[in-house]
Amino acid sequence: MGAQLRIYRRRIRSVKATKKITRAMELISASRIVKAQQRVSASTPYANELTLTRAVSAVATFSNTNHPLTTESAAPKRAAVLIITSDRGMAGAYSSSAIKEADGLIVTLKQRGLEVDTYLVGRKAVNYFKFRNRTIKNSWTGFSDNPTYAHAKTISDELIAAFIKDAQVEIDGVDELHIVYTEFKSMITQIAMNKRMLPLEVVESDGPAPAGLLPAYEFEPNAEEVLNALLPRYIESRVYNALLQSAASEHAARRRAMKSATDNADELIKSLTRLANAARQAEITQEISEIVGGADALASASAGSE
Repeated sequence: MGAQLRIYRRRIRSVKATKKITRAMELISASRIVKAQQRVSASTPYANELTLTRAVSAVATFSNTNHPLTTESAAPKRAAVLIITSDRGMAGAYSSSAIKEADGLIVTLKQRGLEVDTYLVGRKAVNYFKFRNRTIKNSWTGFSDNPTYAHAKTISDELIAAFIKDAQVEIDGVDELHIVYTEFKSMITQIAMNKRMLPLEVVESDGPAPAGLLPAYEFEPNAEEVLNALLPRYIESRVYNALLQSAASEHAARRRAMKSATDNADELIKSLTRLANAARQAEITQEISEIVGGADALASASAGSE
């Protein structure tokens, strides 16, 4: 019985040590998510103004320039998919949800007859693809929880360069560019989603159509030069906002997972403590029984000798 008590006490010490780790990680994520939310809130208006019906859509809609970033290929051959996950684990289903969404997108693209080049952000995606011997076009790691605009620009430059190349001729060229990331809705809700970034899909406002004539635009020096300047910023802002959304989602998912782990550790400690107390009580009861039994035996032996 003493051996069983030692086992329970050893397990309690182990769970308490694990609880300290999960509690510390929960507090760290809780402190970082505030800054991550602020960065998302600060970047989203700019990304929306640039990517929705304002600057880029205005140039693409009110000009007749056939720009490579806004013109769909008649016979697309290859697509690029940027997948954003985390560098570290202990974030629940955060990375696996994004990878699952990416797998579904890749299957859809292949059903359309497209070859798929994968660009990965985060060690979780890199390890997933390497373990399954899947081809990785390029990958970036080490900044998933704290991305900067420089990281987004590095990624965007390579994606734009691949898109500008002729996919029908060059092996590195792509006809479509998709991104898979986790959108931060709230501390409770984060949704993995995929979106097509290029060719540009001009999406007008969800509200009612404006009355009267649409405004006329003049482009200086010309529409093509304006698109050359705007569209790289468009891709950079989309990638940067997706990185920030994913970082905030990662912190929220890790905080929620670590809180659940800490609560489970508390319950396990209580359960093990009850078992340890029961084992200790049983040990004490057995010792008392042995003492009483020994005393009775001695008393019986003394009475028999008389």
